Amino acid sequence: MSTASHSSEPSLLQTAAQRRRQSKNVREPAITLAHGSGGQAMRDLIDDVFVGAFENPLLAALEDQATIGLAELGKWGDRLAFTTDSYVVDPLFFPGGDIGKLAVNGTVNDLAVSGAAPLFLSCSVILEEGLPLTTLRRVVQSMKDAAAIAQVQIVTGDTKVVHRGAADKLFINTTGIGVVRPGVHCSAHQLQPGDAILINGELGTHGAAILAARGELALETTLESDCQPLNGLVNAILDVCPEVRAMRDATRGGLATVLNEFAQSSHVGIQLDESTLPIPEEVRGFCEILGLDPLYLANEGKLVVVVPGDRAAAVVAAMRSHPAGQNAACIGTVVESSPGLVTLQTAFGAGRIVDMLVGDQLPRIC
Repeated sequence: MSTASHSSEPSLLQTAAQRRRQSKNVREPAITLAHGSGGQAMRDLIDDVFVGAFENPLLAALEDQATIGLAELGKWGDRLAFTTDSYVVDPLFFPGGDIGKLAVNGTVNDLAVSGAAPLFLSCSVILEEGLPLTTLRRVVQSMKDAAAIAQVQIVTGDTKVVHRGAADKLFINTTGIGVVRPGVHCSAHQLQPGDAILINGELGTHGAAILAARGELALETTLESDCQPLNGLVNAILDVCPEVRAMRDATRGGLATVLNEFAQSSHVGIQLDESTLPIPEEVRGFCEILGLDPLYLANEGKLVVVVPGDRAAAVVAAMRSHPAGQNAACIGTVVESSPGLVTLQTAFGAGRIVDMLVGDQLPRIC
């Protein structure tokens, strides 16, 4: 996919529109190797499928890069946040989302948990020969819708086509740029004894929904992925507590993995209270049947936040005031004892160690 120089001139948008009118719509029902050749077929695919969906002033000139003014970035903060991620989820479409929505929200959230305002994304796709055009259009439309909700622009990208069987339908890479608020310094190395561990809602729904959608098990469920952008929620948190210690979205490896990373990075212990964990009964039942642990299930719209203990109540209230945090809860505390370990106080009064996940409960969930 081509990209654009920074400009808000209407003429650039007009030029891009004229180029699409001059090129042909893609008439083939499926992706062919010609769509990755760099010739007319590839240009038609880019103009017809991608440019029309993602059109914005930065994309309009269709150069090989997006050029962004530093002065414009400086209006948002004093540090640049830069992240990248690849998405290979199976299946492409699942209850509550799809690979396109996942790709946009996943990168937006990786920026947001640094305290950054997400601004610009890239979109690179690897297409398997034979992928139906209707599938690609549906995914691109989903990316467009997700970017609009998160208030980010997709400004550059790339398209590659591989032989049939060399990939599984469609892979997406998104890279994101954002700017960190002045005075905000989130890091897994900053936890201190007495800090509170917060979560913005129910755990495990994404991992359970993906597994059910694969159709390999005779299980019926109403669970949907929690895939959503978290930058608005992060803004609400930082408005009341800019001194947040650390934030991270609990994706692969789930809540347990994030907390182990925090404990090891800060050389502190973390104690969880099982009675406060917001795990839906349907997720618990799903895990009991399959022998899974919901603490390790992936999420795509859940944020783990660590704040000073005396700020916990205010932050939970702010989180609950936002649609993405209505079920926010305090689930544990940071302690001096057992540095590097996460422990869980069970409903029976016993304690157990919640270790780092070894292997992967569910592959290809994002």
